[in-house]
Amino acid sequence: MATAEFNRRDVLKGAGAALALGGFGGLAHAQAPITVGFIYVGPKDDFGYNQAHAEAVAEIKKLPGIKAVEEENVPETTAVQKAMQGMISQDGATLLFPTSFGYFDPHMLAVAGKNPNVRFAHCGGMWTEGKHPKNTGSFFGYIDECQYLNGVVAGHMSKSKKLGFIAAKPIPQVLRNINAFTMGARSVDPSIATTVIFTGDWSMPVKEAEATNSLADQGVDVFTMHVDGPKVIVETAAKRGKFVCGYHASQAKLAPAAYLTGAEWNWITAYKTIIDAARSGKPHPNFVRGGLKEGFVKPSPYGSMVSAPAKKAADDVKAAMLKGSFDIFKGPLKDNAGKTIIEAGKVFRQTDPTLEGMNYLVEGVVGKTGA
Repeated sequence: MATAEFNRRDVLKGAGAALALGGFGGLAHAQAPITVGFIYVGPKDDFGYNQAHAEAVAEIKKLPGIKAVEEENVPETTAVQKAMQGMISQDGATLLFPTSFGYFDPHMLAVAGKNPNVRFAHCGGMWTEGKHPKNTGSFFGYIDECQYLNGVVAGHMSKSKKLGFIAAKPIPQVLRNINAFTMGARSVDPSIATTVIFTGDWSMPVKEAEATNSLADQGVDVFTMHVDGPKVIVETAAKRGKFVCGYHASQAKLAPAAYLTGAEWNWITAYKTIIDAARSGKPHPNFVRGGLKEGFVKPSPYGSMVSAPAKKAADDVKAAMLKGSFDIFKGPLKDNAGKTIIEAGKVFRQTDPTLEGMNYLVEGVVGKTGA
């Protein structure tokens, strides 16, 4: 484990260098034409995860010398292997972006092994040097920074001091968002609690509606989420007269009177970095990460109902994040069972791979990782 973590740190340095060297302007220069494939687990207009990717791909399509092929509604089964191989064999794709969590292992790895000259960049997975092929890699953003900001705003706007988080699965990326949101809210008022309901899968609209109504019945007055399409949660919360902090893309137009702010992806940054390396013959960036500072994520504009103190508090934290002087996960920190998980004086930077293995819920969260 320790060796793997040291290797990942080296890779992270390399990823940073790739960002610095790759530049985004290089795509405008004469480079080899390329066909790039993008695969989504849901529809491209889901007001959420898949739409955030599709919006970035729409921008990629405007760049010279790039042909983008897309396939939506591809399940996390062998179906995605067929989709990837089809893009390679029929469309001539030499770089693939399988965007859903479950595409990584075994599906992407299996197809990558059969196509050593094709590059694969997966969204969210943990690429490990010495374990995974060099023609594979992963990219992700520190969107927990924006979820922390969501929490700060929610903490100011909640009257009941009860927040709700509706999530798909208790995987590390989801737990990290739940924890960051809760910590942001509790930085405003330590008595605030976040109740979590896990629906069991990325798109479960009936369960998402039921969970939203259940939490509203329990007095929750500000909601956020980590599901593929937040539309149902946003609209249900708004109908109940509750506030919402969005996720993935902006859902403001679905409920303008309820939408406080949101945590949005800006995938164009990662896409350009990885595509630029492929077109210019640079080594495949195997581990690409970034946050607010690097332009990988962004907050939604504030709704008109957000108070001046809430805006100022969130803006102050955002400014510190942009300077690189704010750390979310630092000690002393306890989980919601009272166990110390980060000792006093210990700080985990956003780039620390340890955070990508998060398996706990922090103090202030009502719920279980096995729920």
